[in-house]
Amino acid sequence: MADQIVGVRFKTAGKVYYFDPTGLELEVNDYVVVETSRGTELGKVVTAPRQVLANEANEPFKPVTRKAEPDDVSRIQELEASAEEAHIECGKMIDELQLPMKLLSAEYNIDGSRLTFLFSAEQRVDFRELVRRLTKQFKVKVELRQVGTRDEAKLIGGFGRCGRPLCCMSFITDFAPVSIRMAKDQNLPLNPMKISGVCNRLMCCLGYESEQYRAMKEKMPRVGQQVATAMGDATVVGNNPLKETVLVRLESEATVELPLSEVSY
Repeated sequence: MADQIVGVRFKTAGKVYYFDPTGLELEVNDYVVVETSRGTELGKVVTAPRQVLANEANEPFKPVTRKAEPDDVSRIQELEASAEEAHIECGKMIDELQLPMKLLSAEYNIDGSRLTFLFSAEQRVDFRELVRRLTKQFKVKVELRQVGTRDEAKLIGGFGRCGRPLCCMSFITDFAPVSIRMAKDQNLPLNPMKISGVCNRLMCCLGYESEQYRAMKEKMPRVGQQVATAMGDATVVGNNPLKETVLVRLESEATVELPLSEVSY
């Protein structure tokens, strides 16, 4: 038996969550109102309704409450302005309480019943007094959530070493594991300063071509291997997977770069 699902995103480059369209005629870029663990929220349809087998779902999909009305969008814009004011006030309270935390953002849900603050910190923070003060001042349910350094970069934004806006704020919806091995496979310098992003973690883009490099390197002789060339026997001292060339040292001690097709091993 198949169910209908629709993909909804709440932030630019945010994770896609799936809901039951409940028979509504929905198209990509439509705004919808849904219920989440954080209350009533406004989301944007990013994948059109499609069928999915019931056994492919780990749990029942929550229903789309309704299509958003123009008033809903206007309401969110008003709440965004109020959230900016709340952000400023919360920052003042953090300074007064001398809490070791960095406030990143504040946002209301669509009905204004919940106010969520995101922050980063190097250690665990006791923010109970802060929550009490915020609840007393704003008269709504207040939630503080700590995020990691990658999520912090995604929230704040910026530019990478390439000069382009950060991938995490532009299109990455989920952070994939990145390892130092990926840098090694691509013959990149292992200096952390050169392969780390603004979040001080290994750059996400190390993973983009990792599989391609790994596949190409499997076809190439390893460094130190003895090979045969038109100029005689030689020892591999390096290779360039992108160009598919091999750097070899001949018996005459001369170093030559040759196409992979001209090397036998």
